[in-house]
Amino acid sequence: MYSSLDYGGLGPIYCDEGGDAFWQDRRGPCQKMGIAIAKALRARLSPLGRSLYVGAGVPEIPVLLMERLELNRTVCPYNLRQGEVDILNHAGGERGIPFCFGSAESATGNFDHLWMVSVLNDPEEFPNLSVLFSYGRANPLAFDTAAFSHERETGIRLFANCMAKLTKPGFLTTSVEEMPWVEHWCQSHGISYHVDDRTYPTALVGDPVCFIRIG
Repeated sequence: MYSSLDYGGLGPIYCDEGGDAFWQDRRGPCQKMGIAIAKALRARLSPLGRSLYVGAGVPEIPVLLMERLELNRTVCPYNLRQGEVDILNHAGGERGIPFCFGSAESATGNFDHLWMVSVLNDPEEFPNLSVLFSYGRANPLAFDTAAFSHERETGIRLFANCMAKLTKPGFLTTSVEEMPWVEHWCQSHGISYHVDDRTYPTALVGDPVCFIRIG
């Protein structure tokens, strides 16, 4: 799958400039670290279940393949970038995992595993949320509070709509930086959660990934 990807096409999707050098550097780690996360997740998921992936792309390839090929699970990956969806589906071929263009909120049915890694702290989709929550570099004199409020409500709605599809008990895979969203949702719904102690770094931005049992 990785050898079939169009890295020339992925370059401008992931980087404003220097995309070729970026993928030359990150291609190997992306595969290696993705496999490490896949091995850890394999021990936590049951066969024949269903997983919803929010914002899934190149880094999620090993995890998705593990779920489908080793655990015989149904995986539903969603991505808001049409160009990346096209490249991923072309690389997978007719027998590959079909990536869907659009919001994961449109997914139907229930899932026992939700993957939401580096979504609500994505500086491209949530620029004001990311500088405040993830990086703590918001300028108090220039910070756009109106835009922040809009992004916060969008994030709350996205997370709530996806969590509503998760059966309880179920598993959530997310980044440590997105824990405030998990805590807010669980507390407001009176649902317990347990965070595994160990974390796993992602290959592209280094966000530590954690596994959480919900309910």
